Amino acid sequence: MGEMSMGHIQATGELVLANARIVLEREVIRGSVLIRDGRIAAVDTGAAPAGAVDCEGDLIIPGLIELHTDNLERHIQPRPKVDWPHAAAILAHDGELASVGITTVFDAMRVGSVISGGRTDYRKYARPLASELMQARAKGMLRISHFLHLRAEVCSETLLDELAEFGEADRVGILSIMDHTPGQRQFRDLSKLKEYVCGKHGLSEDEFADHIANLRAIHARLGAAHEAGAVAAAQKLGAVLASHDDTVADHVQVSAGHGVRLAEFPTTVEAAQACHDHGIAVMMGAPNLIRGGSHSGNVAAAELAEKGLLDILSSDYVPSALMTAAFQLADLWDDLPRAIATVTATPARATGLVDRGVIAEGLFADLVRVAHLDGVPVIRGVWSHGRQVG
Repeated sequence: MGEMSMGHIQATGELVLANARIVLEREVIRGSVLIRDGRIAAVDTGAAPAGAVDCEGDLIIPGLIELHTDNLERHIQPRPKVDWPHAAAILAHDGELASVGITTVFDAMRVGSVISGGRTDYRKYARPLASELMQARAKGMLRISHFLHLRAEVCSETLLDELAEFGEADRVGILSIMDHTPGQRQFRDLSKLKEYVCGKHGLSEDEFADHIANLRAIHARLGAAHEAGAVAAAQKLGAVLASHDDTVADHVQVSAGHGVRLAEFPTTVEAAQACHDHGIAVMMGAPNLIRGGSHSGNVAAAELAEKGLLDILSSDYVPSALMTAAFQLADLWDDLPRAIATVTATPARATGLVDRGVIAEGLFADLVRVAHLDGVPVIRGVWSHGRQVG
């Protein structure tokens, strides 16, 4: 997978970022980066040329790559039952990500809706929103690179019909198989599910019981067909297949059989270890790392990091968390290049993006200038395809 020229504004001319600590894949060097026509033309440890931007010893790292974020959904529905104008929401989302150093994003959109049981909060939205996003990209309205991440909800009633509406032109880079059937995976503990659902939607005891019964009935009727259909859709779209909330080794065994290459938020050490045994990259939430644990009571990202079982970070529901967590990992591992790779090189490799993710000649000039002050990463410049966007 790579970037198509249409819809992404690429800078022309030359720019040199000098007197910087440049974070490469395995080391940090002092030098300069030459940007020419939107790509990295050279990485040099010599003296800074005349006219260069003096980075004053700040770090230069690759632009962050975000594989799973709910941020666009948050912008189109900033509060329950509020549908914000989508064009404005897309631009605000795009600008927010640029401001926190994210230069490539896989925008997560749920496919598969529940239309029975009186629910109004789980309706179809992905196809029209994706169309608006692609139109904004085609018109050059966006600052950073956008791909789609379709979150295929197995426990739904319309998944196959919704998936059929997407094609190769939609830039679907990831398709994740989600199964939010109550009583398993992320919500094995029904008390946690009750706390989440009732807190968010204000359901009564009886309404919650009906909600559980309805979802379980849907899964019994359609779950197997939906899982098979999601796997087939990923193959058709050329998307990387991801699992979601694997909990036990058996879940991972099934994932491996489907051809899964990326595991989103495994909930236990057992599942994360099984993923590594099968060569599946493990992604954990940056908020989990920063907060010191999962808000759902699942395994802590820090525990997986300490065991060598964390490969990729995702900002999940807080875009700025991605940069903060990467530097937190650098402290935990005492290895800045390794930590930065979890938000740059490794997610690029996991999704087949060979044109970014590291600072190397010929790749896109997706770069972030960062000062590390009092333990806090402070962003002082963001370039996407050589154009300054933050």
